[in-house]
Amino acid sequence: MNRRELADFLRSRRERISPADVGLPAGPRRRTPGLRREEVAQLAFISTEYYTRLEQARGPRPSREVLAGLARALRLSDAERAHLHHLAGAPPAPPPGPSREVRQSILDLLARLPQAAAFVTSATLEVLAWNELAAALMEDFSAVSRRDRNLVRRVFLGPHHEGRRLYGVSDADDFARHAARRLRAAAARYPDAPEVTGLVDELLAKSPEFARLWATHDVAAGPTLCKTFQHPLVGPIVVNCDALDIADRDQQMVIYTAVPGSPSDEALRLLSVIGTQRMDTPR
Repeated sequence: MNRRELADFLRSRRERISPADVGLPAGPRRRTPGLRREEVAQLAFISTEYYTRLEQARGPRPSREVLAGLARALRLSDAERAHLHHLAGAPPAPPPGPSREVRQSILDLLARLPQAAAFVTSATLEVLAWNELAAALMEDFSAVSRRDRNLVRRVFLGPHHEGRRLYGVSDADDFARHAARRLRAAAARYPDAPEVTGLVDELLAKSPEFARLWATHDVAAGPTLCKTFQHPLVGPIVVNCDALDIADRDQQMVIYTAVPGSPSDEALRLLSVIGTQRMDTPR
């Protein structure tokens, strides 16, 4: 525990927050910026004396419960919360489960890629957000349940209509290996998350292929640079595949693009029109 650094960090965070930020009246005679020590203590549900000792580098090591209260009272970001825990000598507990919240800036970026099929996946390969071309190329994710938007479940448990596994991609078997490795890594990061353990248990019980891959304990997943979709309306579409990490959310944005001017590029353009018309059809 670094008492001096912890004290300075708490003071700096306290001084940047105004009373209005936390719903407190400003009141008269405030000679210092930010909140008073007693206000932070009240918001964190600890005694003023204890908080004062922490800011004076005289306090005992705070418990995880106290750190959680301080992080809430001081409105710390995820990075600041982790820093607080490390200063207190109590590394933060692993997150309760994979994040499903996609930043607005990422959603805006999806919408600004009209000539690329792009979507965002969670740590367990659940499709969280997508643009119109991704829906036209793969499936209308808005029309299926959250459960069926998970690509690991999709590749191992179907449906495989007319032999078209995973939207008819050429590398479905390679993707199955990649998915098993990604899921094993996610299970290590979120060991107590019911959605992760439940997915693993379901796949082990229902898919011999997954059980065989799971038993290898492989976690390294190499990049897929190119794949071909056998689309039922426009035929084969060859795309380049790029995956961009969204590190703070443990997510990935996957982008499929065709070589400009190629037959696949024309097929994607046609598919974007077909997909838009299909979505505009009255129901």
